[in-house]
Amino acid sequence: MGKIKGFMEYQRTLPGDREPLERIRDWKEFHDEMPAEQLCLQGARCMDCGTPFCHSGIMLGGMTTGCPIHNLIPEWNDHVYRGFWRDAYDRLAKTNNFPEFTGRVCPAPCEGSCVLGIIEPPVTIKNIECSIIEHAFSEGWVEPKQIAVRTGKKVAVVGSGPSGLACADQLNKAGHTVTVFERDDRIGGLLMYGIPNMKLDKQAVVQRRVDIMKQEGVEFVVNAEVGVNCPADKLLADFDAVVLCTGATNPRDLSAEGREFGGIHFAMEFLRSSTKSVLDGTEPVLSARGKHVVVIGGGDTGTDCVATSLRQGCKSVVQLEIMPRPALERQDDNPWPEWPRVLKVDYGQEEAAAVQGEDPRRYLMTTKKFIGLDGKVTSLEVSKVEWVKQDGRFIPMPAAGSEEVIPADLVLLAMGFLGPEDKALKALDVEQDSRGNIKADQKSYRTSAEKVFAAGDARRGQSLVVWAINEGRAAARECDRFLMGATSLP
Repeated sequence: MGKIKGFMEYQRTLPGDREPLERIRDWKEFHDEMPAEQLCLQGARCMDCGTPFCHSGIMLGGMTTGCPIHNLIPEWNDHVYRGFWRDAYDRLAKTNNFPEFTGRVCPAPCEGSCVLGIIEPPVTIKNIECSIIEHAFSEGWVEPKQIAVRTGKKVAVVGSGPSGLACADQLNKAGHTVTVFERDDRIGGLLMYGIPNMKLDKQAVVQRRVDIMKQEGVEFVVNAEVGVNCPADKLLADFDAVVLCTGATNPRDLSAEGREFGGIHFAMEFLRSSTKSVLDGTEPVLSARGKHVVVIGGGDTGTDCVATSLRQGCKSVVQLEIMPRPALERQDDNPWPEWPRVLKVDYGQEEAAAVQGEDPRRYLMTTKKFIGLDGKVTSLEVSKVEWVKQDGRFIPMPAAGSEEVIPADLVLLAMGFLGPEDKALKALDVEQDSRGNIKADQKSYRTSAEKVFAAGDARRGQSLVVWAINEGRAAARECDRFLMGATSLP
């Protein structure tokens, strides 16, 4: 695949980004485009490695290795190298309903397991993927496809995040009449309100795909929450099958003294408020302007909170992480092809460093209590932690004498999620497992309720967008089998 010695001749190169101090002035996507000639050379770096791990899609060491939707990466890398862009798009579209999403927001476990990555920087798979789909859109290759034959079966998909959209797209292609129910005022779920506009443009990218799905026959209903204003019994009566793709939106809280003070919010409250204000052209309900912001938790959500706070004009931003600072290179206990646990400076940290002069992250820190005045948070008492092994497990212990107080007018909790919210689950009477996720068979995706299926984070727990697409596709296949007795869906 690619040029025989391309990986020896060409260095890994990514497109540039707009300067941090420039891009924090707006909400536009910050990546620049790479010329086609340079993309061809990046495609040439793909090795004829014999056993490509990039599309393996397995779990190693509790982390994702390779692409969960099994993208045919070496094949479309080769097509890009040779300038066969239409062929590259056709191969990409076989496995991925929404490469314009994954090419922007996926952390690229494919690159972490790239065979070239053993000895050299890996192939720029994520950027090539995004470039292929954008080239396809610009050439007019991505267009609504009319469904030749309808089955007469009706399916309700609850939730319009990546798993719900992928499920709806596949079921529609199979000829079923699909209606997607979304509790928010816009379609997209996590893609619309959980990821800031500068990472994933809502109108130019998300709505563009939704519009295509509408033209292909998928119906979308907004402001419809099952178990609240959308009766579950009517859903079951009106549809031949129901697929729950509600996501894992129940946030992990922080139990600490002073938690009741105002000014302490979950990250998704903040991110949703910000994105809605950008789309509506209004002031955000929850703003960081002129405030000392403390983000508790790392990961992509924490980074998004940092970047959003800067764009809103915060006075300062600090990000607290309870884990130690990652190493600069792979360690012996983190061998290839596992996801590399190495220090990553993401866009938000880069922007904060440009504004404040240093990385906003402080590692091995825990919050002991919130301090407030007149019912509002004003500061945090924090301390360093030491990870101590007890009964075979490492637990964080406060380091004596390390306490300090840091100012905070706005605290954002970005510590992950505990599972799906249960209004729809209870309304449809589906069982939950010990972690609170929907209990659904691993192969059939069927829940304990008759003709009700489940997919995505609501079934597997908080995970990656690419896993959500994998789950949505798989649930659609099994739902189609249930409705028709057989299926041709992949």
